[in-house]
Amino acid sequence: MRSQTFYNSVRVNSTRRRLLIKCLNAHFYSSNAAKKPFDILFFGRDEFSCNVFKQLHDARDVWQSISIATNPDVKTGRRGSHLSVCAYASFFHSSNISTVASTAPLKQLGESLEVPVHTIPRRKVDFRSWMPPPPFMNTNEAHVSVPASETHLLVTASFGRILRPSLLRLFPPGQRLNVHPSLLPAYRGPAPIQRALMRGENVTGVCVIDMMEKKEGIDAGSVWGCERMVVPESATFPSMSVELALTGGDLLVTVLRDMLLGRAHSTPQLPVSFATPHASAISASDAQVDFTSQTALDIVRLSRAISHQRPITTTMPDGRTLQLHHLSVSRSHDDLGPVEPGWAVYSPRAHAVLINCADREWLTVLKLKTQDRALLVAKEWWNGVKGLGLLHEGSMLKLF
Repeated sequence: MRSQTFYNSVRVNSTRRRLLIKCLNAHFYSSNAAKKPFDILFFGRDEFSCNVFKQLHDARDVWQSISIATNPDVKTGRRGSHLSVCAYASFFHSSNISTVASTAPLKQLGESLEVPVHTIPRRKVDFRSWMPPPPFMNTNEAHVSVPASETHLLVTASFGRILRPSLLRLFPPGQRLNVHPSLLPAYRGPAPIQRALMRGENVTGVCVIDMMEKKEGIDAGSVWGCERMVVPESATFPSMSVELALTGGDLLVTVLRDMLLGRAHSTPQLPVSFATPHASAISASDAQVDFTSQTALDIVRLSRAISHQRPITTTMPDGRTLQLHHLSVSRSHDDLGPVEPGWAVYSPRAHAVLINCADREWLTVLKLKTQDRALLVAKEWWNGVKGLGLLHEGSMLKLF
């Protein structure tokens, strides 16, 4: 920890501070002396955060105190009549803890483990002035000359908020960590798991990296540890999120143990090129398919990646939105003859609606939901469409 005292005892401008941090991080834990376990403030919000936190909480040798900072409860459903609950089912099942419909995911987990939980402001503008709880709060946070405790450690995992520079500086350089589910620098951004699945990646991973100020780059910090993982062919966001979070939690614990033993080191990320994929947030436009440019496999991958948060949609001839559920790639159907992308037929043999896509591939759809209507199995839905007179020559439907 020789570098920590030096960094906090000198008033430097922002440019020199960034250079000092980058230089010091690579050698921050070069001492052979064992350190005291950390006082950890963990920022998170969702099931990914829950799984990472559980791994960290179980590693009692790396922390002497641990606290959670998380989002407030969020009402969902019609007119906000329901509250978001944790889907961290495996933990609650094994611990005989019933889910409570009044708490947010990480908050519920923390309270069940009797860990102090601190709620951040709901509005992002208010979070900019939010102060962390004791012992992390420092009334002189704007002054670099005030030393940060060598045991204080900040960890984020799928937190979804930008931490302001003055908040980051309450923690020593090298002790502001983020668990990011990708093989950085690929898929920097808020949706790395979704974007990797959409592109059909067969290998992904998770990294433990330094948290940096926003102006220095999002998810661009030096890497303390990285673990690769094969992506199964049928992988979905929920399944990959759990696996990457558990792996990330184990990796985080390994990094912290190495830090305590004085043998951890970080490595700068490789430079980003034009070909490096980015993980921008998922939007409504991502869920709208284009049968003329997307193959059936593209659409199935899209469904596996984002259907947990946005249904895959297309448009009916009458302008209504149509949701497509339970998708798979169908075998070729030469018996249907040449069909342009976007045309749909009902197959009694497959009990499914078949939609022709780019490269003459067929998409199998087992359930569909027309705008303002209930979700139906393919046969019931097709009969309803037939009754509306929307079919071309009585047997085909054009989707847009």
